Amino acid sequence: MTSASLTLCKSHLSAHRSTLETSAIVTALSAALIGVYWIGNAWMQMLLALGWICFAAIAALYLKKHASSSILLSSMMYVLVASTFLNQELLSLSTGFFTLFVYRLILIFSLIAFLVHAARIGGFGNQWSATPVKGVLVFLLLWLAYAAVSLLWAWSLVEGMKALLLLAIGILFVFLAVFTFTHVRQLAAFHWIWLVMSGALILIGLVNHFARIQLPTSTLFGGPVYKQAYPTAVFTNQNDFATLLSISFFFYLAAVRNFRKPLLRMICFLFAALSVWLIYLTESRACLLGVAAGSVLYLFLMLPPRLKKTSLWIGGVTVVGGLLILLPKVIAKVQEILFVQATYAVNENPSSNTVRVHLLQSTWSYLKESLGMGVGAGNVPVYLENQPIQNTDQIFEVHNWLMELTGNFGFLIGAGYLAMYLTLFFTLMKIHSKLTSRNTRLLAESCLTAQIAFLISSISPSSVSNLYFHWVFLGFVICTVSVLHQLIQSGESY
Repeated sequence: MTSASLTLCKSHLSAHRSTLETSAIVTALSAALIGVYWIGNAWMQMLLALGWICFAAIAALYLKKHASSSILLSSMMYVLVASTFLNQELLSLSTGFFTLFVYRLILIFSLIAFLVHAARIGGFGNQWSATPVKGVLVFLLLWLAYAAVSLLWAWSLVEGMKALLLLAIGILFVFLAVFTFTHVRQLAAFHWIWLVMSGALILIGLVNHFARIQLPTSTLFGGPVYKQAYPTAVFTNQNDFATLLSISFFFYLAAVRNFRKPLLRMICFLFAALSVWLIYLTESRACLLGVAAGSVLYLFLMLPPRLKKTSLWIGGVTVVGGLLILLPKVIAKVQEILFVQATYAVNENPSSNTVRVHLLQSTWSYLKESLGMGVGAGNVPVYLENQPIQNTDQIFEVHNWLMELTGNFGFLIGAGYLAMYLTLFFTLMKIHSKLTSRNTRLLAESCLTAQIAFLISSISPSSVSNLYFHWVFLGFVICTVSVLHQLIQSGESY
């Protein structure tokens, strides 16, 4: 090894140690703050809060001396990704309009670290000009701008402001991630955090099922006995948890294929199997279908190049044949949704499937009445509650992510989101065929298969807009496309 290579290796090791140390300090500060929050005695809480401030000041002085602004930003972002999986379980401070919990608190500090780092390096102009995902980032900004303008015709300004805040928080994470996670090793660490935190939630889900214990954040907490065995982990309901698991399954599956150590591969295989089993226990058919579709794609990715074309032809012929056979039923179902009549029946007791159809029918009607512009950020539930067209059995969330965002923001944003999602997918498909290293294949395969799973399983939760792991996953996909594309363009080993 040359002296230059040795120096570079030592520099990377030093940066790695510094990042771990900084992440540990940030985590300890966050945990201590949560501990102060949970203390019941007001005087003790005040005393410990003063102690925490002193500890934070000492930590800040230490980090100023031993950690660069880039390391501090990376460390904050790693902790932010991990905090996504806590939901509102450990800390929840509500002001009526705004709720502050761990993820949002760390997001604020991450933004501060980002601004400090930007000031130190003179901005991110060069990085912006070099990134291949500018189009995606511009679309997200246009979406945010349209959401703000849509408040002009929104029925409920309060609900619109809440939805705008949720959207801004999600997009902020994506931007922070794109400008922070710029190397394969950082994305590999991101992937590891997802595996570890998903594993923790899977263990909580097992406790939910076998011990029949639900956490206070769950809507099943204190509910009927027969519902206590549903796994919900830290989420409000089992469908939200199942959607996360449908993504995590493919993170574990990619690890099984690409990790080198047999023990790690065995552990990941176990958690992949547990993910599917817990999804089965949640009774989320959409998430099971998402796992099945993603698995088919994974099998396709593992085929030799000469067999991929053959399988595509066979798959295409099969799909076309199936559509031709089912075409009358498909047309009838589409007509049922698109050409709905206002037939609200108070005494109707609709089934779950009927309710979902009614939700789609009603949202489509509101979309037509708005001339395709959408009813305004976060306002579809307001219309469903106050201007019902069909009986939705007191359910006012759309239960379909694409229809939810199209109903709120109109055809332009709905089509734009789908175009962005598919562009990321097909770009990764092209990149994947050129990858040779285990680390890069791990990232690409996790994203590709999980994208298919999420696209289908997103019809399971009542709403995706308040599920922050969706934005964290989207940020991971966008970062992966950006990093791998630049890696291939640079001609480095990939």
